Amino acid sequence: MMSSEDGSAESLLAQAEIDMILGTQSDSGAPEPAAPPLNRLIHGNAVRYERLPMAEIVFERLARILGGSLRNLFQDNVDVRLAALASQRLTESIAGVSAPGSGQASLLAVFRALEWDNLGILVIDYDTIYNLTEILLGGRSVPAGQPHAPRPLTSIERNLTERLIRIVLQDLTVSFAPICAVTFELERTETDPRFAAVGRNSGAALTARIGMTTASRQGSVGIILPYATIEPVRELLLQQFMGEKFGRDSIWEAHLAEELWHTDIELEAVLDQQTMKLSALMALKEGDIMPLGTPKGAPIALRCGEISLFDAQLGVRNGRIAAAIDRKVTPVHQRG
Repeated sequence: MMSSEDGSAESLLAQAEIDMILGTQSDSGAPEPAAPPLNRLIHGNAVRYERLPMAEIVFERLARILGGSLRNLFQDNVDVRLAALASQRLTESIAGVSAPGSGQASLLAVFRALEWDNLGILVIDYDTIYNLTEILLGGRSVPAGQPHAPRPLTSIERNLTERLIRIVLQDLTVSFAPICAVTFELERTETDPRFAAVGRNSGAALTARIGMTTASRQGSVGIILPYATIEPVRELLLQQFMGEKFGRDSIWEAHLAEELWHTDIELEAVLDQQTMKLSALMALKEGDIMPLGTPKGAPIALRCGEISLFDAQLGVRNGRIAAAIDRKVTPVHQRG
């Protein structure tokens, strides 16, 4: 009994060994200065998701299209680029899409993807709003000064910003068009992130930041698409190259369909079927005669391989056995 108890005690891990496995203590017994691996796993902000190659193409296309739209809006040259694209937790996304050093986000535009029946967020920071207002209201084309202190937006600033938001959503709709048909519509704007929730805080989101530079001024627009929102097109966004993005190859499809018409197939006429003993079958030899019990006018089947194509009647024409087709056989999977 004593040896059994000693073996059980040795099989249990001591607290020091447990701490070492979890990373809360070093081999020497001293506490580790870095965060324990278990805590880093629980509280870490990084989200590891599979790469979405088509998403990069969509947002690069958005940057090109948006550049033309903003040139028409500002009546000036605008440099638009994709500044960042990453997967983050939803709680980190709003802060992540703001331009570095621009302060906290000011206006959060909640929009809906109609065909996907889910939501996303556009994030516009304070400096972008103020620079946008100055440009559209005829401000001087000089470098902006110190970052503006956050304050409540005026109705004019909000209306001008919503104009920019609608342009971005229209261009985002066009950017997704080669992959799928989806329409993005503005639902509401908020200034408090708590009222702009579009999913669980622990959920992952695809986060993009579009940088804009015009008239010596800079700004950015953040786009947040939760993974739950883009789930209907996830397989399309996982495609690796442009050929997959546009679906089937119409040229190859037309060529294949044309060549199929020239394919040679064998059509068999089943004149009779008989049931016989195995011994009689094994006794058949070259020169034996097997009478067919199918008279003239009897129904027969025309088939290709194991698939029946036509019902016909047996007959004779010009001294040769012939088949008069009665009807086409509909496959079982095509019957209503």
